[in-house]
Amino acid sequence: MTHRYSDNEVGTCAWFRSAAEGGNPYAQFNLALLYKRGKGVEQDECQAFAWMRLAALAGIAFAQNHLGAMYYNGCGTPNDDAEAVFWFRMAARQGDASAQQNLGLMYRKGRGVPQSDDLALTWFSRAAEQGVASAQTLLGEAYAQGLGTRRSFPLALAWFRKAALQGDPAAQLNLGLMYRRGHGVLQSDTQAVAWYRQAAAQGHPPAQRHLGVAYAEGRGVTVDLERACGWLRRAAAQGDVEAQFNLGVMTANGFGVAQDEAAALAWYRRAAEAGHVLAQYNLGTMYAHGRGVERDQEQALAWYRKAAEQGAANAQFNVGVIYANGQGVTRDETRAVAWYRHAAEQGDASAQNNLGVMYANGQGVPQDDAEAVGWYRKAAEQGHPLAQYNLGGMYHGGRGVERNVVLAYMWMSLAAEAGDETAGTNRKLIEQRLSREELGTARQLTERWRAAHPAPAARP
Repeated sequence: MTHRYSDNEVGTCAWFRSAAEGGNPYAQFNLALLYKRGKGVEQDECQAFAWMRLAALAGIAFAQNHLGAMYYNGCGTPNDDAEAVFWFRMAARQGDASAQQNLGLMYRKGRGVPQSDDLALTWFSRAAEQGVASAQTLLGEAYAQGLGTRRSFPLALAWFRKAALQGDPAAQLNLGLMYRRGHGVLQSDTQAVAWYRQAAAQGHPPAQRHLGVAYAEGRGVTVDLERACGWLRRAAAQGDVEAQFNLGVMTANGFGVAQDEAAALAWYRRAAEAGHVLAQYNLGTMYAHGRGVERDQEQALAWYRKAAEQGAANAQFNVGVIYANGQGVTRDETRAVAWYRHAAEQGDASAQNNLGVMYANGQGVPQDDAEAVGWYRKAAEQGHPLAQYNLGGMYHGGRGVERNVVLAYMWMSLAAEAGDETAGTNRKLIEQRLSREELGTARQLTERWRAAHPAPAARP
C-alpha cells in the first residue's frame, strides 16, 4: 500500500531538505528525524543516519545523542557500541541529560566501555540533577542496590520519590517496593499498593504484576483473586514472564478464574520458553502427569532438563528419577546418579535419599555402604521419612556404620511417626530385642531429635 502524506508534512520536509543541503545543522537533525519516522518522506534509516551524522559532526548535542542511539541500536548502520559511547560522551560533555543517562547505561552494562558502576553512578547523577525522571530512577536503583556507592535506602527513597512525582512508572513501582520492604521508610503495604496502582495504571507490567500479587495475598488490600488475575493477565499479555507463570498457577488451581489446566499449560509454556525455571518445572510436571495435555514423558524430560540445567534441584531430582526408572528414555543409572548428585548437593532431601539408595545397591556407582549412610543421614536430618527408615536399617544391619540398635530404633520411630507403616513394623521388632535401659535411651534420643527439629508451623 502506498503511503500518502499531508501537504504540510511534504512542505516541511522540503524546507528542511533545502536548509540541510545548505549546511544548517538543525535542519539536518530535523530532516534525519523525518527520515527515521517516515514523516513527509519514505522511511529510510540509512538517510536518517547520514543526516544525523552531519548534524552531530557540527556539534549539535542532541544530534550526537541520537547518533549514539543509532549506533547502539544498529539503526541505519551496523551496531557499534564503541561509536555509541563516543557520541554519547560528546553530547554528555555538553550537558545533554539524555546522553548523560545513556552513557551511564553503557557503563552499567559494560557495552563499548569496561563495566563500571562508579562511572555509571556519576553520569546518572548528572542527568538526575537536571531533573530527568528516568535517570533519577536509575540513580535510586544504584543507591538501593549499592552499585558504585554504599547502599543507602534514604537516598534511594529520595530519588525514587522525585521521579515518581514526575510520573515515572518504574520509580513508582520502586517506591512501592520500598514501602513493601520497609527500606528507608516505615513498612506499609497500603502505601506500597498505592504506588503500584499508579504505575500499573500507566501500563507498567511489573507494577501490574505486583498489584496482582498484592490482591492475591491480601497485602494492603482485601484479598480479591479475580482482581489479582485481572492485573496478572494485563502484565502477562505484555510479556511479563513472572506474571505469565503466576497466571499459570492461578489458572491451574482455579484461583480467581475457572480451573483450566490447558490454559495453565499455555501460560506456563510462554514463561518457560522465556527461560522461567519454575514454569519449566511446572510444564514438565504437566506433561509427566498428563494435566492439560496428553501425557508425554519425552516432553516432561525435556522441560525438566531445561529447569535442571538452570540449577533447579527439584527438576534435577526428577530428571534423575526418569533416568533411574527408564520413563520414556533408556534406563541409565549413571546419568540418574549424576542428576541425583546435583540436587543432593543443593540439599534436596529426596535426591539425597535416592543417591544413598544408589550407593547402597551399587547402581550407577560402585557399591559403598559408608557413602550411602552419609547421604541417608543428610536427608534424615531434614526429616525425610524414607531416609530415616533407610538410615535405621543401616544401623540395624551394621552396614556402613557400626551396628547400633538404639539408633536404629530412633530412626525407625521417626519414620513411623511420619506415617511409614513398614518403619512402624520394624520398630516393634527392634523394640522386642532391646533391654529396658536401651529402650529408654532410644526413646530419649527420639524425643531430643524431635525437640530439635520442630515441625514447620501450619500456614494460615
